[in-house]
Amino acid sequence: MPSGLVALLDDVAGLTRLAAASIDDVGAAAGRAGGKAAGVVIDDAAVTPGYVTGLSPQRELPIIWKITLGSLRNKLLILLPAALLLSWLAPWAITPILMCGGAYLSFEGAEKIVEAISGHGGERAEEAIGDPAHLEAAKVTGAIRTDLILSAEIMAITLADVAQEPLLTRAAVLALVGIALTVAVYGVVALIVKMDDIGLHLAKRDSRLATRVGRALVKGMPVVMNALSRIGTVAMLWVGGGILLHGVEVLGWHWPAMTVHHLADAVGGGIAGWLVGAVCAGLVGLAVGAVLVLALAPLLHMREGAADHG
Repeated sequence: MPSGLVALLDDVAGLTRLAAASIDDVGAAAGRAGGKAAGVVIDDAAVTPGYVTGLSPQRELPIIWKITLGSLRNKLLILLPAALLLSWLAPWAITPILMCGGAYLSFEGAEKIVEAISGHGGERAEEAIGDPAHLEAAKVTGAIRTDLILSAEIMAITLADVAQEPLLTRAAVLALVGIALTVAVYGVVALIVKMDDIGLHLAKRDSRLATRVGRALVKGMPVVMNALSRIGTVAMLWVGGGILLHGVEVLGWHWPAMTVHHLADAVGGGIAGWLVGAVCAGLVGLAVGAVLVLALAPLLHMREGAADHG
């Protein structure tokens, strides 16, 4: 009996060490994959604050919470099982699906630029403001739809980094990255959209420094929101174009991505090379998005007309 007990304890200890090692492996893999998805995370954080613009301040945090829950559903209930299933049954389909997402992001970014130039987007927003409940529902739906594309890219980047790992490790890493990045992104977004409220609270403090910081935050809020709107549009084009460039390279059309790589190397790599690559990806996204906007313009006009009559 004692020897049996010792053997059992040895087995338990061995399983504990194995579990600890597995947890370490999952954490390390999640860290690597999260770092590679940084560009998409920036896009997500820049785009989301725009979805609470024009709504009551009291509704800002509840809306962000709804979007956060929608993002978690996207990642854990839709994308995680789909990613694991695709990696098992049809790994060849991952790249085309990602390219569809990249084309959608490029379309969204180009459409925002067209609306800004034409002024039609602002008119539609003013009309929608007459029905706050409808506007809120539409913005939440739009945010979750855009998040689905961005989350798909995050999960695909993560999956590519752990493709050789066992199934359970892949699932654990995908879940960990999905939850961690969602909490990080929407936590930052919540701080951004409540920056003016934080500023008002600080401005009422007795401390002169707190008062100055509070007033600066309040005055800076419109500037930050405007900048984030522009950054979000640029990020959509950058990420969308980057997905398309990578996708065509994986599918065998190498020269577009190779041209970008050569241009980046020509300026010495590093930050300058990264900027060249980002600009090239953004131009690709803008070109593809503009073509899609032109091609889909009749359909969009029909949709707007139906909404106006509805």
